[in-house]
Amino acid sequence: MAHDETIAALTTPGPSRDVDTRLPTSEITRLGTPYSLWSIVFTVLCILGLALGITYTFGIRISRTVMLEGRYYWMFIGLFTAAAFIAIPAHRGAMRVPFYDIVAALTALGLAFWISTNAWNIAMFGWANVPAGIVMWLLLLEVARRSGGPAFFLVVLLLGLFPLVADRMPGLLMGIPYDFPSMIEAHVFRPEGLMGITTKIVAEIVLGFLVFAGVLIATGAGEFFIDLSNAGFGRYRGGPAKVSVVASAFFGSLSGSVFSNIAGTGTITIQTMKRGGYPAHYAAAIEACASMGGVVMPPVMGAIAFVMAITIGVSYSTVLLAAILPSFLFYFGLLLQVDAYAARNGLKGQKDQGVAVRSILSRGWPFLLVLGFLIWGLLIMRWEYYTPWYASALMLGLGFFSAATRPSPDRLFRMARQIGVLVTQTSAIILPIAFVVSGLTITGVTGSMTSGLIALGGDNLFLVIALGVLACFIMGLAGLAIIAYIFLAVTLAPAIIQLGGLNEVAVHFFIVYYAMLSAITPPVGAAAFLAATIAGAPPMKTSFTAMRLGVVIYFVPLFFLFQPALVLQGDLLPLVHILPSIIIGIMLISAGLESYLIGIGRVRPILRLPLAAAGFAVSFPGLWTTLAGGMASALLVLLVWTDNRRPATT
Repeated sequence: MAHDETIAALTTPGPSRDVDTRLPTSEITRLGTPYSLWSIVFTVLCILGLALGITYTFGIRISRTVMLEGRYYWMFIGLFTAAAFIAIPAHRGAMRVPFYDIVAALTALGLAFWISTNAWNIAMFGWANVPAGIVMWLLLLEVARRSGGPAFFLVVLLLGLFPLVADRMPGLLMGIPYDFPSMIEAHVFRPEGLMGITTKIVAEIVLGFLVFAGVLIATGAGEFFIDLSNAGFGRYRGGPAKVSVVASAFFGSLSGSVFSNIAGTGTITIQTMKRGGYPAHYAAAIEACASMGGVVMPPVMGAIAFVMAITIGVSYSTVLLAAILPSFLFYFGLLLQVDAYAARNGLKGQKDQGVAVRSILSRGWPFLLVLGFLIWGLLIMRWEYYTPWYASALMLGLGFFSAATRPSPDRLFRMARQIGVLVTQTSAIILPIAFVVSGLTITGVTGSMTSGLIALGGDNLFLVIALGVLACFIMGLAGLAIIAYIFLAVTLAPAIIQLGGLNEVAVHFFIVYYAMLSAITPPVGAAAFLAATIAGAPPMKTSFTAMRLGVVIYFVPLFFLFQPALVLQGDLLPLVHILPSIIIGIMLISAGLESYLIGIGRVRPILRLPLAAAGFAVSFPGLWTTLAGGMASALLVLLVWTDNRRPATT
């Protein structure tokens, strides 16, 4: 599965700790030790791919010419598809690289490089070789099965074959039919398929962020943010959980990856929370929620922010500013719940804070400098997706100032292997999505789905939104919100905007947030399952706990959909009364869910559900619901206060 690879990505020892003993084995561990034969082959392929990416991204001339986009795409596809066949086994638990995987890797590599020699003819004259296209299609389908599992494979296969039967489908699914050779040509050689947005995302936009995430993990950034958060929050009640939330928020914002975030900080924070009195499933759920929220937390947020900016046609700074309040509300709710749990169960902070703040900063100042550099590059210089490349180079340069991170041949090789795993797994998930995008685009179904959703909803905006929430969740089951966003941005977003005249930025953020929900929500809950594996906790119990802890993300997107001021769009005056009411509502909802009202005390079981419901009414951005919820909340809070005063007076 997708998250298994990320676990294995971090089984390579870093500069300051060896996590091999903390993480379970996974499918990709068949690479063996860093200097085993297949690990070396895999790493060399990845280094070549990264060198190719740098050459193309920065326009480095080879033989006095700039590399064609199509040529770069095909060479990138060949290298990382070959790497996927070396790293990811055909069957779970297979520890050796069999002969057929070597053949598949060589075939993918050779065929892609041969096709790349025809990049000019493909772009100018529509050149296509159907037999070669069929082989590449089959190879990438197999990569999809290995990386995403049977369900993901079936989605890619069936929607990819959709053009063959598009004219026989009912209603909004009816489209323009294609014969098999024409379908393969569109899937493999045209901008609607492999030569389009999906490959651009992984080979250009995402690549720098994956490199930066690997550099951060290898240089110990996760440990630094944990130590810094521990110095600031560790002494308070429930300190280990608050440290996890804050550290994962910062690290996730920089890395832009849910799974890298969990593996980068969770291997430490989960064990610390367990020692501090939190049950294993609760500790894992906290880490999963905190890591998920980091992906859309400023100042960086990762590649999805750039995909959104390109899709909407706005600047990165617009997306960054829009994410500020939703991120604050999410983490506010999460911190309230972990604090309430600690108060209810008498969990104290850590008396021994270990290293002083000054010592932590003296060790970790390069990470803070890189954070400042990122903000400067993104907002002031507007380097956009070039920024993580520059930040990675700066981080490597700053590493010379510390013996723990000073680059050496061994550390650079291990870092390249780690980055290679991240890029290979991401490529293995995103590249096959090209067949889905192509199948729906060439048949014209994307346009008909927009009108079809409106028709299915009976011109009822709320019903269309409900269908949209369901679509976001289903599409998010693949494990990467960016996949769901790519698809729904061209199908669902136009329908909601067209029917309700809603703010475009708010609609696109709505899609991103609801697509993220599957990371913690059963039956998949990939982020929760990964955290549960590290914690040794039941996956489903962890996932349901994560749902409760992450409750804010389930309803806040609806609020900013109807009140775009929450994403800093349009008239901001309503924030004067809306933001305080939402904050109060979140406090009441957290109290109901955790059975403890901050500043007052325990909440009787019979009052928990009414208190949470009243909190939702208070937070809903509507005058009458807020007033009604406020009156109900006042009565319920008075009852809770009375309950907690009674024992003191008897």
